[in-house]
Amino acid sequence: MKSIWNQTCQIPGRNQLSGSLDTEIAVIGGGLAGILTAFYLTMEGKSTVVLEAKTIASGQTSKTTAKITSQHGLIYQKLLADYGETITRLYAKSNQQAIRDYEQLIISRSINCSFEKKSSFLYTTAQPDAIHLETMAARRAGIPAMEMTDTELPFSVKRAICFPDQASFHPLRFLEALSSTLTVFEHTPVISVKGHVLFTPHGRVTAKKIIFACHYPFPLIPGYYFLRMYQEQSYVVALNNASHLKNMYLGIDQDGLSLRSADSCLLLGGQGHRVGHPKPEPYDALVSSARQIFPHAHIVCQWSAQDCMTLDSLPFIGLYSRRTPDWYVATGFGKWGMTLSMVSARLLTNLICGHSSPYEPVYSPSRLHVRASSPRLATHMAVSVKTLAKGMGHGIMRCPHMGCRLTWNSAESTWDCPCHGSRFDRLGHLITGPAQTSCHCHKLIP
Repeated sequence: MKSIWNQTCQIPGRNQLSGSLDTEIAVIGGGLAGILTAFYLTMEGKSTVVLEAKTIASGQTSKTTAKITSQHGLIYQKLLADYGETITRLYAKSNQQAIRDYEQLIISRSINCSFEKKSSFLYTTAQPDAIHLETMAARRAGIPAMEMTDTELPFSVKRAICFPDQASFHPLRFLEALSSTLTVFEHTPVISVKGHVLFTPHGRVTAKKIIFACHYPFPLIPGYYFLRMYQEQSYVVALNNASHLKNMYLGIDQDGLSLRSADSCLLLGGQGHRVGHPKPEPYDALVSSARQIFPHAHIVCQWSAQDCMTLDSLPFIGLYSRRTPDWYVATGFGKWGMTLSMVSARLLTNLICGHSSPYEPVYSPSRLHVRASSPRLATHMAVSVKTLAKGMGHGIMRCPHMGCRLTWNSAESTWDCPCHGSRFDRLGHLITGPAQTSCHCHKLIP
């Protein structure tokens, strides 16, 4: 299903790779993280190419609600408890800097992408203490957070936290402008990587440095990212004739709603779940909420987004593995890919160009923090083992990534992998990875 971003911007197509080439840096993935990283590396004088399996911004970048914010749910109280004040302050500082980097880049290059500065709110109708704790944690992290009980929302809240000087934009218009000077090959999926060589159906690319910015890194070994991440899916409906909100909002309660205006539409999001464990009729639930809050609104379009979730709530940005010193990765952004794509681009550019960065230990993929990871690790492993066991047997609908049994998502008419989040259409054609191939099974159509 197309989002409002797809409906209002068509990025010109690029050629498919034909033959083989050598380059200094190859970026796998033409979404926001990949394009931003390629842009900054090119500005540093590095010869860089981007290899995209489909088209620029055709993945999760086109499905975002496009909030550029350092307000990432109830993140700061968790980081303080798990990592302490130093890491928490660095996480906050890197995301606040990313907002400023977007503003500077958009102004300096005169990019027309509906960039707007605004405040971002977390709100609750049931958990005022959680909001208070997050406010205190955010302030300790260096963010000028404010608590309040009055908002512009058309319903009452018990408490809200406000982060000032955040932003929103049109991600495809931004990428259309930014990618115009870059070398991008579309319809060029990377099937495998060995050392410094990337293999595609249309030729090989040899690169001194390789960046995996493809949402979910597909090599199983090294890195073992399949053990350290899972994916969540959430849903959005775009409404016309609804209230115009000056700011951005996210509810922290169970089935809390995300709200933000985009031009003439209001984006209402929620109904999140782990991929492969769908909720019944999530779009109907959102429409029902929309009718209660905005009785005169009507639906313009609807779509779903997919997010990589790490077990300790921090992204993996940096060296892919100690065993692969020329591979880099940017993944595990949770639901905050707009801001963290900029964090990734700046951090990876610094690492590759030999510049120091204070943020490297925050996002290092080689980190290991048992306390922060263990609760989710037990759940993740239990789901994976159970689903792998169900995948045994002849004729079972299995994901080609690691053989997990697929489940049917009736809201999207897709087959989804509960283990690692790969998704396929009703005929088994690959929609999103980490699987690299389609699922060929005669029993796929339900």
